[in-house]
Amino acid sequence: MELESLLRELTPRVVGAVVRRTGDFAAAEDAVQEALLAAARTWPRDGVPDNPRAWLIQTAHRKVIDEIRQEQARRKREELAAQRDVPAEEVEDSDDTLRLLFMCCHPDLTAASAIALTLRAVGGLTNTEIAQAYLVPESTMAQRISRAKQKLKGASFELAQDDERLRNVLHVLYLIFNEGYTSSSGPELHRRDLAAEAIRLTRMVHALLPENGQVTGLLALMLLTDARRDARTGPAGELIPLAEQDRSLWDRELIAEGVALAVDAFGRPPLGEYQLQAAIAALHDEVDKPEDTDWPQVLGLYDLLEQLSGNPMVTLNRAIAVAMVDGADAGLAVLEPLDEPLAGHYRLDAVRGHLQEMRGDSEAAAEHFRAAARRTTSLPERDYLTLKAAAVSGAARKPQ
Repeated sequence: MELESLLRELTPRVVGAVVRRTGDFAAAEDAVQEALLAAARTWPRDGVPDNPRAWLIQTAHRKVIDEIRQEQARRKREELAAQRDVPAEEVEDSDDTLRLLFMCCHPDLTAASAIALTLRAVGGLTNTEIAQAYLVPESTMAQRISRAKQKLKGASFELAQDDERLRNVLHVLYLIFNEGYTSSSGPELHRRDLAAEAIRLTRMVHALLPENGQVTGLLALMLLTDARRDARTGPAGELIPLAEQDRSLWDRELIAEGVALAVDAFGRPPLGEYQLQAAIAALHDEVDKPEDTDWPQVLGLYDLLEQLSGNPMVTLNRAIAVAMVDGADAGLAVLEPLDEPLAGHYRLDAVRGHLQEMRGDSEAAAEHFRAAARRTTSLPERDYLTLKAAAVSGAARKPQ
């Protein structure tokens, strides 16, 4: 495993272990960042330790102790932290990532702060990526995360399972997976490490709460979506939309597991957003050809999901299902109320372009594809939308 990937994988586990020992989230994260820098400097020269996780925990913990020793007013905490110091060979082989995840979703934090902090500490997203997800300036997001860390100082490091905390945890995992499956910016469509980490964490939550329909539904949704990953890009990394994918490249084992989980989740009331999304994903994954998709059933599920969530992005996706059942004009009518809530969002223009292409208006389709290309920060999506604009414009100029 490459050094960068190894350090990224170990980071949330190390942060969790140091937070558990010191009770100071902000100090622990700062110390772990210093330990990671030390590892990046010394490991290429000296070799990776036999137990790299223990090395990082020990190094970070000692840095916390050093910081405590510099502050006379915190002498009692220094003594407590020093008593907890242990040799590297005695570092327990437990994964504190799940505890860290639930701590980041502490009820004393607002939902927005909890999600942002977890994406930073557990998901490994940068402040820039999180700010893009929330459509706020990076400086605003950095301040939000800093305040959240300070508010957690001394908080209990436990696996709290109340409904509010669990909702936040699941939403965080959903956002981490989405960022991994379709990166919001940069040259790559996927960030496999983030998607894999989201699935790993969701499996852990599912093992803790196997009877919870929303947890099961979210895991099903991730597996059914991730199963298509290898078919979503071409040889040069170019984006391939769902209808054009080579479905022989889909991971049938993941689909089988995901479908079984989706069926189980759907039978566990109350019905929630993740169960419905998993059911929609299963309908797409179970057919070998896109034309065999049961669009009326997909539309029925989107109707329920829209009523349940009130999310404009759900309405955006529902417009496609409406178009597949009732025609492009009907789908375009569904988009009209979204001009204000999704103003400036590239996906609104992308879907309008797709529906205008369906109805045969190549000029309008090209205009919307170009607008979407200008607004997206993902290079693969930008390239795909630019090519779509050129393709429909070329088709419009051909003699009939």
